[in-house]
Amino acid sequence: MRTDAFALRHIGPRENDVQKMLKTIGVESIERLVYETLPDDIRLKAPLDLEPALTEYEFYNHIVALGNKNKVFKTYIGLGYHPTIVPAVIQRNIFENPGWYTAYTPYQAEIAQGRLEALLNFQTTVIELSGMEIANASLLDEGTAAAEAMALLFDVRTRDQKKNNVNKFFVSEEILPQTLSVLETRATPIGIELVIGNHEEFTFGDDFFAAILQYPGKFGQVFDYAGFIQQAKSKDIKVAVAADILSLVKLTSPGEMGADVVVGTTQRFGIPMGYGGPHAGFFATKEEYKRSMPGRIIGVTVDVNGNRALRMALQTREQHIKREKATSNICTAQVLLAVMAGMYAVYHGPKGLEYIADKVHASAVTTADALNKLGVYQTNSHFFDTILVKADAAKVKAVAEKNEVNFFYVDADTISISFNETTSTQDINQIIAIFAEAVGKETFTVAELSENTQYPSNLSRTSEFLKHEVFNSHHSETALMRYIKMLERKDLALNHSMISLGSCTMKLNAASEMLPLSMPQWNSIHPFAPIEQAQGYLTMLKKLEQQLNVITGFAGTSLQPNSGAQGEYAGLMAIRAFHIANGEGHRNVCLIPASAHGTNPASAAMAGMHIVVTKTMENGNIDVEDLRAKAIEHKDDLSCLMVTYPSTHGVYEASIIEVTKIIHENGGQVYMDGANMNAQVGLTNPATIGADVCHLNLHKTFAIPHGGGGPGVGPICVAEHLVPFLPTNPIIPTGGNQAISAISAAPYGSALVCLISYGYITMLGADGLKSATEHAILNANYMKERLAGHYDTLYTGEMNRAAHEMIIECRPFKENGIEVTDIAKRLMDYGFHAPTVSFPVAGTLMIEPTESENLEELDRFCDAMISIRKEIAEANIDDKNNVLKNAPHTLAMLTSDAWDLPYSREKAAYPLAYIAENKFWPSVRRVDDAYGDRNLICSCAPIEAYMES
Repeated sequence: MRTDAFALRHIGPRENDVQKMLKTIGVESIERLVYETLPDDIRLKAPLDLEPALTEYEFYNHIVALGNKNKVFKTYIGLGYHPTIVPAVIQRNIFENPGWYTAYTPYQAEIAQGRLEALLNFQTTVIELSGMEIANASLLDEGTAAAEAMALLFDVRTRDQKKNNVNKFFVSEEILPQTLSVLETRATPIGIELVIGNHEEFTFGDDFFAAILQYPGKFGQVFDYAGFIQQAKSKDIKVAVAADILSLVKLTSPGEMGADVVVGTTQRFGIPMGYGGPHAGFFATKEEYKRSMPGRIIGVTVDVNGNRALRMALQTREQHIKREKATSNICTAQVLLAVMAGMYAVYHGPKGLEYIADKVHASAVTTADALNKLGVYQTNSHFFDTILVKADAAKVKAVAEKNEVNFFYVDADTISISFNETTSTQDINQIIAIFAEAVGKETFTVAELSENTQYPSNLSRTSEFLKHEVFNSHHSETALMRYIKMLERKDLALNHSMISLGSCTMKLNAASEMLPLSMPQWNSIHPFAPIEQAQGYLTMLKKLEQQLNVITGFAGTSLQPNSGAQGEYAGLMAIRAFHIANGEGHRNVCLIPASAHGTNPASAAMAGMHIVVTKTMENGNIDVEDLRAKAIEHKDDLSCLMVTYPSTHGVYEASIIEVTKIIHENGGQVYMDGANMNAQVGLTNPATIGADVCHLNLHKTFAIPHGGGGPGVGPICVAEHLVPFLPTNPIIPTGGNQAISAISAAPYGSALVCLISYGYITMLGADGLKSATEHAILNANYMKERLAGHYDTLYTGEMNRAAHEMIIECRPFKENGIEVTDIAKRLMDYGFHAPTVSFPVAGTLMIEPTESENLEELDRFCDAMISIRKEIAEANIDDKNNVLKNAPHTLAMLTSDAWDLPYSREKAAYPLAYIAENKFWPSVRRVDDAYGDRNLICSCAPIEAYMES
């Protein structure tokens, strides 16, 4: 046995366990099981052509050497990205802590109260700094948040009959260039016309529905937008503002100026630049728009005892409900990064944030004054952190780079310099010396920072913020460490037990994959740094693209999309561009099976496509004849098919090649949703089944942690004819020679966490990747057989095998008065997070164990499910006071003096012996979702306000 092989550490079942599992399944080998599971005509004929696997130690040395090819310069580039100080207490206790980064999206609120509280802190920070009424639990980045603002304002315009058919959207020329590129991508397919101009000279016509401004402007100028917003409001035109969150500590908030939506990024709040991400974008708006808001909202509610509890609010807005009527396809957030940014606000508090903002502003003022003395004149009349100076850019660049310093060179004689919380007087003196040398003058030094301010006095913030106790209590490291630990104890994550979520692939996030994220060679690079300073990154990203090309069988990859939903959208936009390039821009019909993920129709609608739903058969498979009929009916306008493989029901459909052939014969392209790619790697691939493009969830199949609901990466891999249309970036060009505009703000999206997937593939190699897929199938089929006789599996393949996941039937239990939700809540008492509830079939559970779980954990989960099945049998439809209906049971219940329930405390809390060794206690009882939606509170309101509501 090679004990240094990474596959040994990643894959759960031991060799002797495998034989026992195969015996339970009733096959003699894994090879036979795969044969009975996977259609033979889509099997790969040769191993994946990947480099030999590295050991964990070899990978560590490799990634350190590669990181040393990145040059970490002092960076003053700005444009929405800044060097930050990550407080060590947050880095060690959240960023590097699997108790935080391995948790799942908080659908099961009772075992996610810690994360929900951390996100409520984040929302409160955003609401109070932006001056708005409601905020969500983060978006992907500033560029996509701005696009979501445009989409929301386009949606709500229909409430005003005069604006019903108006489609012009004004964009200030001060907008960040990457934001403009994302706006262009989003606007075109849904019929929005962008009008870019100078907001100071612009006069609105009646054909505009909204506008967006940048605050401060892209090169630092601070504008008073109150007059512009007032002019817009006089014509019933809504205004969004993209704002720098640190500047809002000192400047009048956009909400106070009358803005309707405020967006931005919280990267400045203690999140590393990471060559572009992941960072938590923010989105805040007015209460009246809450039903149109994208993403997640965390709200306050009560549990069945009337005690305060938190949960995700307004979940009816989600895509699996709205589908093609959705105005956003966002189904995730940047939770881990939002938690960190919110905790940064908690740690520093309002006074600490003011100190940081004052220091940043003083650094800018001090440097501007010094450069003026050199004859290098600063041209912004008002600024917060960024100055714009006139000098010979080529001369300055040469001297600056010699001194390992980056500025942003606007044109031949204009240079932008953005200051940040890491800037010291020593750094300022280095900047002075660089310009002195460039202009041939004697340098000088400054000893202290200026106390003058250079933003307008009428824009100086007077309103208070972050007065809630949580932002004024945890300012010592001991206090914050204990607060973080207190919240962590309320959350169930993978470091406690298996999270067997179908379609979500909650596998091991190995420590060896995560280590590079904390290395400054990797996390301190600005996404717009000159590419010669990012050679380690470019080598790694290019290798990852090649690895994904090999795995998918495709010719090209874009890593830019920073979520699975963004990947769906990017893939559809590449297909759209392909048809337009062929003179067939009229092709806009997208076929989607009824069983598809809810984001599929939402993404297609955003791409401007007309959605036609195709039927599924009783066994869950695509109805091929219905699909054929609809493909032929729409052959003149057919754009594509969106298909998930294996199917959303957890089956390798034998008809897949016939399905893709039908689409191609009728002029369409095939988009494959990669949510279930963990059942393909090394055994088959999207190219083999006949797809043209797929997205991959790197936060599923390729081991990036879910982080409580994000970060994610959703790259697209495409066949050769789609390579020219891969997306680009306006500052660092990427993509093909006919590239679509940007999908996300940074050139390579969330580049930092791509290191994880690169490590996963590099350490597993071809054999390890294939073995991981085989063991995912093994684990799923073992669980299927262990649960047989207790639960029915809803769908199986032609030889009665599941793929890597399965759906178990729970609807008949209604005869006993038990709903699938009761099972999900009762599992918490057994120490488990529920599998996926009621998706894709209402009243069922979809279970995916992944390859990382060992036999002992699989058996513990199966024992829990079998025990619950016995409890179901004991239940009576007229009895609402049983162990399932009362689940989950909290420690407070078990230790109270009174116990008037018709079963024992032991049955409630310790139904199986193993639980006593490692008991997880839900911190609240079952939450009341309806109460929370009727009384929506999504910030840290004083307890009085909560009680009044």
